[in-house]
Amino acid sequence: MIVITPGEPGGIGPDLVVQAAQSQRQVPWLVVADRHMLAARAKLLQLPLSIDENLHNPALQAGHITVLHMPLSNSVVPGQLDTANVAGVLAALDRAIAGCMDGEFSALVTGPMQKSVVNDAGIAFSGHTEYLAENSGVEDVVMLLMTDAMRVSLATTHLPLAQVAKTLTQPLLERRLRIFNTALIQQFAITQPRILVAGLNPHAGEGGHLGTEEIEVIQPVCERLREQGFNLIGPLPADTLFTPKYLQQADGVMSMFHDQGLPVLKYSGFGEAVNVTLGLPFIRTSVDHGTALDIAGSGTADTGSLVAALGVAAQLITNKELNAPS
Repeated sequence: MIVITPGEPGGIGPDLVVQAAQSQRQVPWLVVADRHMLAARAKLLQLPLSIDENLHNPALQAGHITVLHMPLSNSVVPGQLDTANVAGVLAALDRAIAGCMDGEFSALVTGPMQKSVVNDAGIAFSGHTEYLAENSGVEDVVMLLMTDAMRVSLATTHLPLAQVAKTLTQPLLERRLRIFNTALIQQFAITQPRILVAGLNPHAGEGGHLGTEEIEVIQPVCERLREQGFNLIGPLPADTLFTPKYLQQADGVMSMFHDQGLPVLKYSGFGEAVNVTLGLPFIRTSVDHGTALDIAGSGTADTGSLVAALGVAAQLITNKELNAPS
């Protein structure tokens, strides 16, 4: 069973869940959210939605959905943020995490969160990825965005650009390359992954003339892991790495920071890309976009990324079952 958290209730997360529920599904879902909020959104969207709480036999038919009710403090106005509802949103996420940790759920699919309103509520929050790592007790995780054309992982995630270079250390990069390589083998069933590693600086540092991180951090890690059997190519200049010459033979890319690799990936497949958190003790996928407050409740939200996230979660569940010890 896949558990879904819609994310920010004032955004398009609830719209996407209601819209996606209009189709029949093969793998059962359980939505952890305020049932009254979902019913109100369905009414606003003029879409039929029958909600039940039969947690042991979730609905599969179109127009029906099974919900584990987690109440919000205030009624939701689409397009408007409300700090009073943050506690309920995080409680739903915590419940979903706990269910994944104890094996109650097979995978978690998350809708978009609004970081600003969580912080405005007095709770430190830099993103789903970091929150999931902290609350599942793992040392580190890797953020992966994927489309049919490419997989791009991040050495650093939600950081101001001024902090990237000092954060990018040999231990961090090695740890995240190991997580990425292991996930490609275990979760994506790729026997010998070929990973392209981006440089940090223009032209991958130009031999130290445009920065030394390639010489001091990235190259030593790549050489050390290659000696252990990793198939790593790089560090490569990011402006030429994302070309068919390299991508056609690659199973994944390790980008050094958020806006180095993700603009390329999103340009190639926005609305159909999937965010996967690697290194967790459970499967987690998510949409590749934000809360889109300006169109919440309008009926114009594109369900492509949520549908893709559900599909990837289902495939990873199958891969995990096939790889399980007999």
